[in-house]
Amino acid sequence: MRFLNGVERVGNKLPDPVTIFFILWFVVIAISAIVAKSGVTAVHPGTGETVVGINLLSKEQMQLFLKSILTNFTGFAPLGLVLVTMLGAGLAEKVGMMEVMLKSVTNKIPKKSVTAAVIFIGIMANAVADAGFVVFPPLAALIYIGIGRHPLTGMFAAYAGVAAGFSANLIISMLDALVAGFTIPAAQIIDPSYTSTPAMNYYFLIVSCFILTAIGTFVTEKYIAPRFDGTPYEDTGYDANAEVSPAEKKGLKYAGIAVLIYIVIVVALCIGPNAFMKDPETGSLLASSAPLMAGMVPLITLLFFIPGVIYGVVAGKIKNDKDVAALLYESMAGMGSYIVLAFAAGQFLALFNSSNMSALLAIKGAEWLKNIGLTGPVLIIAFVIFACFINMFVGSCSAKWAIMAPIFVPMFMLLGYSPALTQMAYRIGDSITNPISPIFTYFPVILAYAKKYDKDTGMGTIMAAMLPYSMIFLVAWIVLLLIFMLANIPLGPNGNIYI
Repeated sequence: MRFLNGVERVGNKLPDPVTIFFILWFVVIAISAIVAKSGVTAVHPGTGETVVGINLLSKEQMQLFLKSILTNFTGFAPLGLVLVTMLGAGLAEKVGMMEVMLKSVTNKIPKKSVTAAVIFIGIMANAVADAGFVVFPPLAALIYIGIGRHPLTGMFAAYAGVAAGFSANLIISMLDALVAGFTIPAAQIIDPSYTSTPAMNYYFLIVSCFILTAIGTFVTEKYIAPRFDGTPYEDTGYDANAEVSPAEKKGLKYAGIAVLIYIVIVVALCIGPNAFMKDPETGSLLASSAPLMAGMVPLITLLFFIPGVIYGVVAGKIKNDKDVAALLYESMAGMGSYIVLAFAAGQFLALFNSSNMSALLAIKGAEWLKNIGLTGPVLIIAFVIFACFINMFVGSCSAKWAIMAPIFVPMFMLLGYSPALTQMAYRIGDSITNPISPIFTYFPVILAYAKKYDKDTGMGTIMAAMLPYSMIFLVAWIVLLLIFMLANIPLGPNGNIYI
């Protein structure tokens, strides 16, 4: 606890996150010039192209940066997702539906089980892609207020579930299809006849879901709750003890019916060989180009917007279209600080990617790990830790795996390990450091949410809260993977440990 207090104290003495990102602009620019002039190069294992460091101080790059500032901002991945999702979730909150719903739910869940439920739902929220990062942490905060606990305890537990538990789930999601899309071609470098499915890690993911839920609950109650529970927080106007009126109960009932009808319609659009939600070329629902996956954000927005409007009408809180518009304006009004932070973070990530330092770091690091001569379980552990380290600097799961899969999948196959094992080891490392990386795309989102309850919350607060999850999840996940290896338990269908 003294260590975590120290992390928080030092971290919060740093400048405001917006200022830090501005400083990082100049740091990246300076380092890029050094790397470029040093002549550092690497060969991309997937494309065979030579990757060189780009000098961001050159006239051409400075001109390019000046012209792309606007698109760097609008192209910042979480920006559109957060704002579009908040059109639905924000309206549902402002009209009072979320408050009434959470009161109804929290009264039925035993208080001792709330933390486990939050961690579990956070892990499962990855099934709806990145929307889980935006929607669930603020809801968890309200749940904790409802049971008389500090909202940041719930928010951080939810964030840990979504971010650190990113590669655990009970269902096959787009992420499984995405990583398999790089693993299978990489395996065919050694064995052209190799085939597998996105479910190659499915058994391990199921076990991980329950193991991480139990461990996440322990971490929350042992290390996170003592830091926040009992301390004051900003009053946001949410009254957990207010009585639910008959009109509100009726509104919630009709909103629930609307949700069921909406889900039935979406499911119906997924059924059939030429279903509306399927990729027209592949017929897959999980392909990134499938309308179901590509349209997940607006689908989630409508999941909140439609019942929110119906609740408001039935409960007498929405009289006409002007009331709906006013609620939308109000929900967007609180996003100003996040938008400023997104602008600074978007420019930094664009500069970092333009410099090619992310690719050089991943390729050079992979070559180093390949050449140090480790074998057996020690090599697997080293690979997991290496993936953790790279994830601190390169946030995109697919971008990293596109570089690393052609190196490590064939390398591990030559050592007798299956592509499924290599992929799972990578996914563990890719998940663990998500919540503690300041350049993780959803770090600014959780920071903006946390400031709602404590305006003094800084990067140190979040990192100190997330470190116990990352450290203990890492140890537990490595132990679980070693158990699967030593007992030769398949990781999933066509997912043997050895080839």
